[in-house]
Amino acid sequence: MNHFIEDGEAYILKTYNRFPVVLDRGDGVNLYDTDGKEYLDFGAGIAVFALGYGNREYNDALKVQIDKLIHTSNLYYNVPSIEAAKKIVEAAKMKRVFFTNSGTEAIEGALKVARKYKYQEDPDKEYEFIAMKQSFHGRSQGALSVTGNEKYQEGFVPKEFRAVFAEFNDLSDVASKVTDKTCGIICEVVQGEGGIYPADPEFLKGLRELCDEHDLLLIFDEIQCGMGRCGSMFAHDLYGVKPDILTLAKALGCGIPVGAFVAGEKADGVLVPGDHGTTYGGNPLAGAAVNAVFDQFEKLDLVAHVREVGGYLWDKLEELKNEFSFITAHRGIGLMQGLEFSEEKQAGQIVSKALSNGLILISAGNNVLRFVPPLVIEKEHVDMMTEKLRASF
Repeated sequence: MNHFIEDGEAYILKTYNRFPVVLDRGDGVNLYDTDGKEYLDFGAGIAVFALGYGNREYNDALKVQIDKLIHTSNLYYNVPSIEAAKKIVEAAKMKRVFFTNSGTEAIEGALKVARKYKYQEDPDKEYEFIAMKQSFHGRSQGALSVTGNEKYQEGFVPKEFRAVFAEFNDLSDVASKVTDKTCGIICEVVQGEGGIYPADPEFLKGLRELCDEHDLLLIFDEIQCGMGRCGSMFAHDLYGVKPDILTLAKALGCGIPVGAFVAGEKADGVLVPGDHGTTYGGNPLAGAAVNAVFDQFEKLDLVAHVREVGGYLWDKLEELKNEFSFITAHRGIGLMQGLEFSEEKQAGQIVSKALSNGLILISAGNNVLRFVPPLVIEKEHVDMMTEKLRASF
């Protein structure tokens, strides 16, 4: 394994401090490195691999499409992307979808829609967004401009190009920042990277009312918290609040790079031919992946499964919180939960220790342990994780 790591350090641009593990294959909810060591996966490739590893029907659908047609460009129609678009739009109860290659690109497209929506009213204004502090929306310059964490922005996004940032779950703070230059409000329904913070119901309802009052577009980022992870197909369904634009990725393709932004009634038709594009987005292989994911969600009744197992995970993490005094908070919904610790860097140290004990976890925020396993985990896997984590503590 060491020679792979040495070659990786030599040839791959060093923008990550990777763990000294070379993952080789997966089976169910387990991963295996090149030395054959088994790991229970409670990170799912950062909330991506919802179906677990080796789902036969998903794999077979991709194999069939690979043999048939992988790419055509968006100069032509293709059947898989049309079928996938229909499934997304009908599930979201919105109007139309644009396929991207990633969550970051989905955010970029959503921002373009919102900006043009107001630009059409008055092209002479310099429009701006309101975004939330401690949010995370991606690594491109546009996505970073609405990411509420300066450590990601410094050196890449000049201050004059950044959004106006408000406190998450503080409606009065958001309202105080709305001006005639505001073109949209962007918000994660559950903040992921910022530390697993679910939105308050009154907050999301208030954002909807603000946007209606001022004729702004409301963007919900569900790249991590969507696609069943919170116990509904989309997290905003739990709140009864509909966005004007919804962004998706991660579990949308379960490993095949695909994202999307979905336009509601008010946002539909804002972009016209020539306004936006992508070479790879929505190609037949990506469409086949999305179709297979939706088919498996229905067949496995994954949303109901997440509600059941998510409740069990909550109870087990509550037991750990009550058992260990250095755990100061427990937050989350469904299979997107977090434990917060009393001292800086504790979460990172526990992630490393858990890895040595055959458990994959990831951190979030300054000091939060993030639990975003494959959505197909069973209660027995929660029990196994709990024991490995207790040993790591």
